[in-house]
Amino acid sequence: MTAIPPPARVGDAVADVDTPALLLDLDVFDANVAGLHGEVARHGGRLRAHGKAHKCSEIGRRQVAAGAVGLCCQKVGEAEVFVAGGLRDVLVSNVVVGASKARRLAALAGRARVGVCVDSALQVAQLADATAEAGTRLDVLIEIDVGQRRCGVAEPQEAIALADAIAAAPGLALRGLQAYHGRAQHLRDPAERASAVAAAAARARVFRDALVAAGHRCDEICGAGTGSYRNELTSGLYTELQAGSYVLMDADYFANQPDPAAPPLGQALSVLCTVITVRPGHAVLDGGLKTFAVDSGKPQMMLPGWTVLGLSDEHTVIAPGEGAAPLAVGDKVRLAPGHCDPTVNLHDWFVAHRAGRVEGLWPIDARGALF
Repeated sequence: MTAIPPPARVGDAVADVDTPALLLDLDVFDANVAGLHGEVARHGGRLRAHGKAHKCSEIGRRQVAAGAVGLCCQKVGEAEVFVAGGLRDVLVSNVVVGASKARRLAALAGRARVGVCVDSALQVAQLADATAEAGTRLDVLIEIDVGQRRCGVAEPQEAIALADAIAAAPGLALRGLQAYHGRAQHLRDPAERASAVAAAAARARVFRDALVAAGHRCDEICGAGTGSYRNELTSGLYTELQAGSYVLMDADYFANQPDPAAPPLGQALSVLCTVITVRPGHAVLDGGLKTFAVDSGKPQMMLPGWTVLGLSDEHTVIAPGEGAAPLAVGDKVRLAPGHCDPTVNLHDWFVAHRAGRVEGLWPIDARGALF
């Protein structure tokens, strides 16, 4: 496979970056890292930054250098990329099914501290067989359903049965519980998010107490995200927070009403596009559905007065409002994606910039790591 060259060179003006390109404003990125990491540290918490948002080892290394205890991710392939990129403490914060994936995780555990989630006996058995064959050890979190209605066991007795099976496997070590409430991240009102997390924490306490009463340790309760992390941080229950989008941000997160007690976060991520056609009443950009994920809505123009009308495979059509500055063919504009995670997965490079100049070209090295 031919390597995809970056759309710019270090030192280039941002205006000269080829398009479509994924831009990362380093001043905003640094402020977001300092704000969230500082808030976690002030409350004595631990951040395990989520790599699924950026899929980039360079960003992961910077998060760890800024105080994160490690990274989490959602796929075995992402974990392999991050370990190859120098990260030495990685959690797959997702359940993994399949003997081949279990063997890959067991092999990876020979190079770094690696954890994974489970919610079924089959997963435990596959991980136990793989670690026995590899002679390695995996940390295991039992995932519980705290309101996401996705993965996770529903009853404490299920968690106890899994803990018993983990305890019987020499290559597995029970770390605790995965209690992530994804739905809470995008509840718009801060009071709604606080209520949802309080309910999730109450449910997680029931599971923790049941495990302890059954003779199992439950040292970690992990979860949280960019939208709700301060609620988990101050819950008195969660030990590791798994925020990830905070380093990038997107239009959907900015649709939330911010928590007034949390440090503000800025829009670090944008997509640079070129105007390729101008007609009365609309203009066309050179990036479309292959450039932007639209599961959380259309991207938003960062040029005042212009709005996005629609997208097709290779084009975005935009329209001016009253007072909008005119655009000409060849002009470049920035847009904020609706959802940062899947948008990043469409690109090969972050163009990291500061003060109008390209400062770094960071490969999105876990792009496409889907299994």
